[in-house]
Amino acid sequence: MKGKRKKYTASFKAKVALEAIKDKHTLAELSNATLVAGWKQAFLEKATSVFEKESEQDSEEKVDPDPLYARIGRLELENEFLKKSLKKLH
Repeated sequence: MKGKRKKYTASFKAKVALEAIKDKHTLAELSNATLVAGWKQAFLEKATSVFEKESEQDSEEKVDPDPLYARIGRLELENEFLKKSLKKLH
């Protein structure tokens, strides 16, 4: 029987990664060495994004809403059609 896997918050991961970067503790002392090493690497890779301009970050995260609105419209039409069809059956 397997137990539930632990889920760590982003803030916890950041704190552990910072401790690993400081090298005050060994990775084994902090936790599972593989997990902490991965968090440390991810933290270092994304650390530069803190100093990027907001416009650069926004351009990466922008999503075109038009396809989403179109899909919402189709789903609303389908929903209404199914409601009417269900009423006809009863």
